[in-house]
Amino acid sequence: MNQGTSSTTRRARLLAAGLGAGLLITGVAAAPASAATPTVGCTSAKAGLAAKLKKDITAALANRRGTVAVGLYDRTGNTTCTLRASTAYDSASVVKATVLSALLWDAQKTRRALTSREKTLATAMITQSDNASTSTLWKQLGLTKIKGFLTAANMTQTKPGANNYWGLTQITVTDEQKLLKLLTAKNAVLTDASRAYVNTLMGQVIPSQRWGTPYGRPAGVSWHVKNGWLSRATNGWRVHSIGSFKGGGHDYVITVLTHGNSTMDYGIATIQGVAKVIHRDIAAS
Repeated sequence: MNQGTSSTTRRARLLAAGLGAGLLITGVAAAPASAATPTVGCTSAKAGLAAKLKKDITAALANRRGTVAVGLYDRTGNTTCTLRASTAYDSASVVKATVLSALLWDAQKTRRALTSREKTLATAMITQSDNASTSTLWKQLGLTKIKGFLTAANMTQTKPGANNYWGLTQITVTDEQKLLKLLTAKNAVLTDASRAYVNTLMGQVIPSQRWGTPYGRPAGVSWHVKNGWLSRATNGWRVHSIGSFKGGGHDYVITVLTHGNSTMDYGIATIQGVAKVIHRDIAAS
């Protein structure tokens, strides 16, 4: 995988792209994490895989600070892993995949294609994580249409950010996994053409933003990713990554959400530690 740049250069580029509509709202309290300390839960139709994934994900997180939520689903072996699946996090830029999905869902209802302007905005929003483009599309859709898509997608735990602060949308592993599943298999919510469009853009993310869940994937496994990052006065850095992967006889989706990170790079390292063992264990199964 092409990491593209040094961590210092990457951080500078990402900060230049903005902080997910959170620049004006530092100091607003985030949703509290679960009080108990949950453990990783895994199931699989493949013998021994669930136990190995549970052990390896747990080990990857053993010495990491912050609050981490994990979701894995592999269609091939009906394999699932979850950790803090319903804990809410500020979405930061991960919500941009939902915004594009909502835009396409709404366009489907009148059987219209996206306009050239919408395509330009969508491309910048996903491939460069451009905030201004996201704000334009968010305002165009409005909360009624955004909530309409969330209802159609059964993303019942996702709460859109108020006052156009889309970066403060509350998301969970459960709902991000639902979105990734919609994007990677035929369904009644998004047409094949809509799914292909989102996946195409998520597969064209600029090199400096290809960190996170794609880390450690085997050669020949395709990737589609959307990351998010946001620093606030409470709970430090939120750093998230959602991705879908196909190849080597597997078809799987991964979500890792984190907050309480001291730096952005610390959060990235946590996510990539989890992703690395998941890719390794899935490939070996």
